[in-house]
Amino acid sequence: MNTQANRLVGLVLAPLLGACLLAGCGDDRSAGDGRTNSQSPRTTQEKRAREVADAWPGSAAAAAWSRGYYPTADTTQPPESGWHSEADERAFESGTIVRSGKLPTTAITQGKVAWRSGSTLSRPLMEPNTAYQSFAHYSSKGPRLTVTGVKLGETTITTNRGTATVPAWLFTLDGYDAPLKQVAVTPSKLPEPPIGRAPQGSAGGLWSIARLAGTAADGRSLTVRATHGACDDGPVVNVLETDESIVLYASVTGARSGPCTAQLIEQNVRVELRQPLADRVVLDALTARPVPYGE
Repeated sequence: MNTQANRLVGLVLAPLLGACLLAGCGDDRSAGDGRTNSQSPRTTQEKRAREVADAWPGSAAAAAWSRGYYPTADTTQPPESGWHSEADERAFESGTIVRSGKLPTTAITQGKVAWRSGSTLSRPLMEPNTAYQSFAHYSSKGPRLTVTGVKLGETTITTNRGTATVPAWLFTLDGYDAPLKQVAVTPSKLPEPPIGRAPQGSAGGLWSIARLAGTAADGRSLTVRATHGACDDGPVVNVLETDESIVLYASVTGARSGPCTAQLIEQNVRVELRQPLADRVVLDALTARPVPYGE
């Protein structure tokens, strides 16, 4: 997956970046530089990751996670026949997709998630227009895809509980025989973590993991969207693996002091695992919450 950075600029981010800069986020200096904390930032981060890993087994959060529906793969699936051209592929990746006419509404409000184990779960069903807006972001000039119709069908997707068959909106694209599929059921609400978020500046300069962006076919690596600021050299993501969880603890490298613009940048980072992901929960050390897939 190509590395790319999305800059999210706004006044709402200024307090976060300001606090982080004052706290020296990502600063790898040792205790001998005047810090009152005798532990190195890396040791402090590892300690927090271990606290999160130890808190999850047997918790109410773990029970809720095991009962819920959480996709671990992209919920928007291109036509199985593939794209006709690079221009169409670029249009899909950029969300340059328009529709021909209005999309219908539906009276169906619930859909069933069915796992290969035989377990099922009823989840709310999103409207076709809501599903459309999840992958269609732009209508600018140039290469674009055109949706000409939609109907309810189903697809399979990888989840926290293995592969599941789920309802999906099948969008007909102009010039294509196979539809673009958008999973129609909404994920379960993320459970409240068993321990609280680490206070800013108390965990060795930890930054958050925004979301999962991909999982290798063999499950031995993850691609995550890690955050950093405008005055550093980028994010670093480390991992603590247990039998039940994978705890990601992120920081930044090359943080520079002084005035800095209020920007929060997301960047793809690949994380190698010692063992395949399997059914282990992926956790963020800063928040102690599961890292969601997608937006």
